[in-house]
Amino acid sequence: MNPYLDLYLTCARIGVCTFGGGYAMLPILQREVVENRHWATEDELMDYYAIGQCTPGVIAVNTATFIGCKTHGILGGIAATAGMITPSLIIITIIAAFIQQFAHLAVVQHAFAGIRIAVCALVLQSVWKMAKKGVVDVPTSVILLVTFAAVAFFGVSPVVMVIVAAIAGIAIGMIRRRRA
Repeated sequence: MNPYLDLYLTCARIGVCTFGGGYAMLPILQREVVENRHWATEDELMDYYAIGQCTPGVIAVNTATFIGCKTHGILGGIAATAGMITPSLIIITIIAAFIQQFAHLAVVQHAFAGIRIAVCALVLQSVWKMAKKGVVDVPTSVILLVTFAAVAFFGVSPVVMVIVAAIAGIAIGMIRRRRA
């Protein structure tokens, strides 16, 4: 199969199955990109995902672009990006055409409530996997807790905390190198 078509179709399958945004798609990405296709290691995927959260745009699209570029250059990035957004564009167009006619129905409202709960579970699973990989000692635990508290309780911008966490990680690495 053409590698660009393979990237496009794989990302389209991920895109069509991903409800709840970028956080909910991480388990699907891990299975397809790391385990099935071997396009990236789990560490690389976590790095792409982290960078995708810090850069402008949608996490899923940014991550797909990084994966496509890694595997097949700029054209691969374009193919992966196109594959990730195609299902959303089609689904959103269909929903937009009919949502006003059905949104008031109890069954639709209950379905959306159930979907929200399922998405929460997927997000928690992603957070758990990322925490197991990233929180490996006391300094990383402190970074996690400070970041969570700053964003959740004090309204600090996530962008600011990503920058602060990056600086803290660099400082911790430099201190460790000096001690070694």
